[in-house]
Amino acid sequence: MASMKIKKGDTVQVLTGKDKGQTGKVISVNRETGRVTVEGVNRVTRHTKAGQSSRGSRTGGLVVQEAPIHVSNVAVVDPSDNKPTRIKTRVETVERDGRQKATRVRVGTRSGKDL
Repeated sequence: MASMKIKKGDTVQVLTGKDKGQTGKVISVNRETGRVTVEGVNRVTRHTKAGQSSRGSRTGGLVVQEAPIHVSNVAVVDPSDNKPTRIKTRVETVERDGRQKATRVRVGTRSGKDL
């Protein structure tokens, strides 16, 4: 994928699948596969091999953790009304050290406010 509009730390809502309607914070983004991991969404049970930690306690067994979900199945939540929105970028000129510099700002299309 060339670019992803969803970044780590964004609050997103799931649009399709078994967790439809749930919201959560993006934990990680994988640009190669086009998937994001969302906190509390798409939880799966993994069987991990039993072992011992350095203190001698038993580790392993059943571990419940989040699995990645495709980026097309989530949308960023607009902070003004807590509803999913698309993202566009707006170019602003900022003066730094006496020079004009163009910066991109992420904007929610629903309200037009910065994200």
